[in-house]
Amino acid sequence: MYTARAYAAASPTAPLASATIPRRELAERDVQIEILFCGICHSDVHQVRNEWSSVMPTVYPIVPGHEIVGRVTKVGAAVTKLVPGDLAGVGCMVDSDRTCESCQEGLEQFCPNLTLTFNSPDKHLGGVTYGGYSERIVVDEHFVLRVPSNLELAGVAPLMCAGITTYSPMRHSGITKGKKVGVVGLGGLGHMGVKFARAFGAEVVVFTTSPGKRDDALRLGAHEVVLSRNADEMNKHTGSFDFILDTVSADHDINAYLNLLRRDGTLTIVGVPPKPLGVAAFALIARRRSISGSNIGGIAETQEMLDFCGKHDITADVEVIPIQKVNEAYGRLLKSNVKYRFSIDMASLERERA
Repeated sequence: MYTARAYAAASPTAPLASATIPRRELAERDVQIEILFCGICHSDVHQVRNEWSSVMPTVYPIVPGHEIVGRVTKVGAAVTKLVPGDLAGVGCMVDSDRTCESCQEGLEQFCPNLTLTFNSPDKHLGGVTYGGYSERIVVDEHFVLRVPSNLELAGVAPLMCAGITTYSPMRHSGITKGKKVGVVGLGGLGHMGVKFARAFGAEVVVFTTSPGKRDDALRLGAHEVVLSRNADEMNKHTGSFDFILDTVSADHDINAYLNLLRRDGTLTIVGVPPKPLGVAAFALIARRRSISGSNIGGIAETQEMLDFCGKHDITADVEVIPIQKVNEAYGRLLKSNVKYRFSIDMASLERERA
C-alpha cells in the first residue's frame, strides 16, 4: 500500500478538501494510472451530499470521480493490453464478478456484484473505493480503456460516463443514417447525445425549454431545435421519431415526447428525475411505442465508443478547472452554469504539496 493526494469530503455538508488516501500496490493484472483529468458528473454531487442514501448510502470520507483519463505509469506482470506511457481511461466501474450472465455477455454494468469506482466496497484495502479526484489510481486491466491519442484529453474524461451513457442506448436501438432522433435537454448528457446522433448519420432534433440554447444546439450538430413549451413546434413532429433520448433530470411531462414517436419508436431515459414520471398508457398502446432505460455500457462497448470518438474527433465540450475550484464548480453545476462539463486538471494537485 502507498498513499496518494486527493480531494475528499468528510460529511454531507463538508466541502471537498485536500486529503491523503491509500492506494494498493500492483497485483499481476493491475495498471497504475497517473490521472491527468477527471470530469465532474452530477452523480458526484449526489453522492458527496448523500442524496442517494436510500439506495447507495455514502461512506465518508468520500473521494468522487469516475470520468478518469491519464497515463499508465506501471503495469503488473500479467498485463497484456497496456504498457507504461499509454493513454488510458477509467469509467464508473473498476471490478465485477466476471462470472454472472451479464459479465459473460460483456454487460458488466449490470453485474449484481459490481464494484464502482468510488464509494463501493474495496476488497483489496477494506473500506470503500476512492475515485478520480486524486493523483493516481490502480485498476484491474480489464476495466481500463485505451484512449485514442488524437483526442484532447480534458474533453475525453467525460466520455467515460456522459459519453457512454448516451452512446450505448443509440447503439442498442440501431441508430443509423435515415433515422430521426430527438434529444431532450441540452446539458452534460444532451450535448453528447447530439454529437453521437449526428455522427451516426441521423436527423437530429433537440428539445429545450431555453431559447438561448438554439444556436449552441445547431453548433453541436442538431438539424433543428424545438422549444418544448411551444405547442405548435411540438405538434408538427407528432408521430415522426424513431428514437428519443431523454436526458432531463428535472420533473417534466414525458407524455409530450411519447406522442412524438412513430409506431414502434422508443424513448430511452438516461436522466434521473427526483419523482416518478406519469405515463399515459394510451400513448404507448396506440402505436406500440416503448419506454426504456439505459445505464452506461459494458467495457467492450465503452472501448468501441472511444474508438468511434477517435475516428470522428468527438470529445465533450468542457470547462477546465483546477481542483481548488471544485466546490465552486459543484455550486455552478446545480445551477446548470457550465458548457457542458467540468474537467479537473489534476496537475493542480501539485499545489497541495505545500
